Amino acid sequence: MRDIVRDYVIEHLADDDAVVVIDETAFLKQGKASCGVARQYTGSAGKITNCQIGVFASYVSRHGHAFIDRALYLPKDWIDDPDRLEATHVPAATGFATKPKLATKMIARAIAADVPFKWVAADTVYGVGDIEQQLREAGKGYVLGVSSTHVFRSWGKRRAVSGTAADIASTRRSSDWKRLSSGDGTKGPRLHDWCYLELADLDADQFNNANDGLWTRGLLIRRRIADGDLAFFTTWCPAGTVIETLVAVEGHRWAIEDSFETAKNEFGLDHNESRSWHGWHRHVSMVMLAFAMMAVIRHHANLPQPKKRSAEPGQNKTSRCLVIDPMVNPGNSPHRH
Repeated sequence: MRDIVRDYVIEHLADDDAVVVIDETAFLKQGKASCGVARQYTGSAGKITNCQIGVFASYVSRHGHAFIDRALYLPKDWIDDPDRLEATHVPAATGFATKPKLATKMIARAIAADVPFKWVAADTVYGVGDIEQQLREAGKGYVLGVSSTHVFRSWGKRRAVSGTAADIASTRRSSDWKRLSSGDGTKGPRLHDWCYLELADLDADQFNNANDGLWTRGLLIRRRIADGDLAFFTTWCPAGTVIETLVAVEGHRWAIEDSFETAKNEFGLDHNESRSWHGWHRHVSMVMLAFAMMAVIRHHANLPQPKKRSAEPGQNKTSRCLVIDPMVNPGNSPHRH
């Protein structure tokens, strides 16, 4: 089912400049029997609570956005309890995997399936470690969140940079910041002040033979206008990439938050009582498919209309219109399939 959903999304929403966004969401629970449930912190709830946590990959392109992969996170306590694993029918080969490890597996599946994308965006849970090396070797750019204590160093640059992300931010001059929108939200453009520092230029072919030229490792800093709150991102991109592009990539993370909200409110992503490993994945996969179909219908419904052309004398006035997918054409009779 996961592959069916992914292939359907790619068939209709594919874009070579697309961004794969990795994030997680919580499924709040009361009891202790549901597979993977535990008292654990989740960003979607903003606290430690009794819940399951699902890690998702969302495909975000100029045509729309939808989920293409998912994984249920199993805490270490579950992996160390064979009776609980057996009771919830967890596959025998399933071992403990951190959330970043689940993310690398989903990215690897997307690359193996030739999913067309150029960037990966994620928050601080996934920002450092194996995922960076994986994306460099795959020739993909990234904007990944990191903590304020993450250490950055530059080399080969005119302005030397060294220290934690927070320390580096405190040394920036007012002229280093640029006010930009990372995309439109429910209340208009999502404006922040941004600062981008290029730390090092590296030959891309040392990571991926398919790439050539220089790629740049950098630090992107976001400052909230209202209170000055800071967020930090490690970046990897072709040399010469402008800050506006990196800000736009980071802004694509908003799409997966919108996906979680819509999938829960409209399709019942978190409305299930399944306790088994298979039950959770089946329910979530069906919701992903329903969401993907909605995204495709929305894309077709919002295609730009062709300009009207005034007919010249003696010219056939037959109107010209776009060919619409039969699935969303209200004029077609119902199709059995």
